[in-house]
Amino acid sequence: MKIKSINPANGETLDTYDEMTPEEAAAAVENAHEAWTSWRQTPFAERGRLMTRAGLILRERKHELAKLMALEMGKPLTQGIAEAEKCAWVCNYYADNAEVHLAPDLIKTEGSKSYVAFEPLGVVLAVMPWNFPLWQVFRFAAPALMAGNTGVLKHSSNVPGCALVIEEIFRQAGFPTGTFRTLLIGSRQVQAVIEHPRMRAVTLTGSTPAGKSVAAQAGAALKKTVLELGGSDPYVVLEDADLDLAIQTCVNSRLINSGQSCINAKRFVVVEPILPAFTEGYVALMKSKKVGDPLLKETEVGPMARHDLRDELHQQVLASIKHGARLLLGGEVPSGSGAYYPPTVLADVRPGMPAYDDELFGPVAAIIRASNEQDAVRIANDSVFGLGAAVFTRDVKRGERIARELEAGSTFVNALVASDPRLPFGGIKQSGYGRELGSYGIREFVNVKTVYIKN
Repeated sequence: MKIKSINPANGETLDTYDEMTPEEAAAAVENAHEAWTSWRQTPFAERGRLMTRAGLILRERKHELAKLMALEMGKPLTQGIAEAEKCAWVCNYYADNAEVHLAPDLIKTEGSKSYVAFEPLGVVLAVMPWNFPLWQVFRFAAPALMAGNTGVLKHSSNVPGCALVIEEIFRQAGFPTGTFRTLLIGSRQVQAVIEHPRMRAVTLTGSTPAGKSVAAQAGAALKKTVLELGGSDPYVVLEDADLDLAIQTCVNSRLINSGQSCINAKRFVVVEPILPAFTEGYVALMKSKKVGDPLLKETEVGPMARHDLRDELHQQVLASIKHGARLLLGGEVPSGSGAYYPPTVLADVRPGMPAYDDELFGPVAAIIRASNEQDAVRIANDSVFGLGAAVFTRDVKRGERIARELEAGSTFVNALVASDPRLPFGGIKQSGYGRELGSYGIREFVNVKTVYIKN
């Protein structure tokens, strides 16, 4: 079998790779386990030295890496450079903080000494998506490797070049052979990798159906899982909001990565008194965004990653319009070979429409009317998803109160939802479970071991 890398901007094949055989994939897992037997004993200082070096390499190669992402999945160059720099940040963060996060937790009991130790599990499989092909991997790999685990990556099949360069970066940084391996395999081989007796845990970032499938397979094999899945993040805009800030932030969040992010703002829940002004400003700003070749510095919105994803998004837009949504901007598939879709705005969005009920993974915004604050919170929570949410108000105490009421793993006040190496990140409901990043993230893939000593 062959794995192809295809440029979504023009449909041209960039490269073709041989898929690993099941035997080759199993051998890579064995290799990662063998590496773990010594890596787990490596002092934090040495792990941190190598992880710091990986961060340095990411910064040194950021322009090359940004171009690779632009070619393989359409990310605009400036966003790709920022992604590489963020990967370097997470490497540096865990290089500096892993030992503190995993320090034994002393607990007073009747014993002469008792404490909780945090010890590595072994080989961890990461099943990762194409939309942030470097960041999604490094935010797993940095804490997992610093905790003493080894990592095996099954990346999305449309970004094989990114998958291979990540392994290369760890190797270039000096990590021992086998500490991090990339498997060039299709989805049909994932179950066998999960079931491999050396595999200890699985993390997946992706769609909710993919998460359910991997969770079922891992559960049957009694393997620990962390899932970061889809989202339909609501941004609540109240009557006392700084309207310019709200519009700018809402548009920026909707168009990050050309609208292809689990934590893009997707539903804009706006109270009636400011709905006309918000809508007018929002449409105008969306209309001004430059759509084009992701290799051009001025491009703000590139192509979608694949034509089938673009076509699926368009069908969701058409279905929403059929059920009563008003099209204010975009909504037409452009001519040409690229997988482009224009910034699109739908108004009068209500339950029963894909724009209200489902995740729209692309540059499409859904504006929803709310009568007041209470109604806005109700609408925001009226979703099967619970990844991120935001609220805009000049009353910070009011914003904090509402942030606590919103059903999501991360809630922000007067700011767009974003992941940060210092803070835990993850979802609830159909957006998954478990956490990445921060002290909580590095403790997901460790043995939380009680040690009790009595003289």
